Amino acid sequence: MIVAKDVKQLDKALSVARSKNKTIGLVPTMGALHQGHLSLMEQAKKTCDIVVVSIFVNPTQFGPGEDFESYPRQLEVDSRLASEAGCDVLFCPTEEIMYPDGPTQLIHVRQGADVLCGKSRPGHFDGVATVVLKLLSLVGPHKAFFGQKDAQQLAIIKQLTKEFFLPVSIIGCPTIREEDGLAKSSRNVNLTPEERAFAPMLYKTLQNAANSGERQIKKLVNMVENELSLLPVGRLIM
Repeated sequence: MIVAKDVKQLDKALSVARSKNKTIGLVPTMGALHQGHLSLMEQAKKTCDIVVVSIFVNPTQFGPGEDFESYPRQLEVDSRLASEAGCDVLFCPTEEIMYPDGPTQLIHVRQGADVLCGKSRPGHFDGVATVVLKLLSLVGPHKAFFGQKDAQQLAIIKQLTKEFFLPVSIIGCPTIREEDGLAKSSRNVNLTPEERAFAPMLYKTLQNAANSGERQIKKLVNMVENELSLLPVGRLIM
């Protein structure tokens, strides 16, 4: 596995693959790799000649008071995991590489970012769209792989590539879960023992609604609200 820390090293690592028209797959991450990330690499390995994994904790997608400083960073461990998963090129740039003049220009997502997660995180998807556009431009992949766990992000990125006529296929891959149903996430380590115990109820409640046979939206929403309101942790925002 080749480790590239700047654009010049990345271009050098990919130059031979590009000259031979090899199929390049990109798996963008913020590190703290888990089985969900590894499943994306596995899928990329199956369908592409060269797998590029990026690790970059992107500051522009964090809002004031969010966990940018405390976001888990474990590059040595991540490098080993990526290599074992079949990564060919690991791109781990610094903030200075990705934003050489600071974040002077950002993509503004005008549609689809003001609901769900984006409703409580204004500007988050502007940062996501900006860094993904940068990574796609730098790597030039034929395919890029994202988890369906972040469904809103996946939809926005698909629209981004459509709007900017980017020659890349965005591949959504199934969510990988713990045995109790909780989606694997780098941020799960931030949960208290009590929060971790009740977190799987989110997925279970949605499954109950999906399997209830009810198809009227208002009744389904009420069903989910009623179940979640019984949880002793968290705050329900609808």
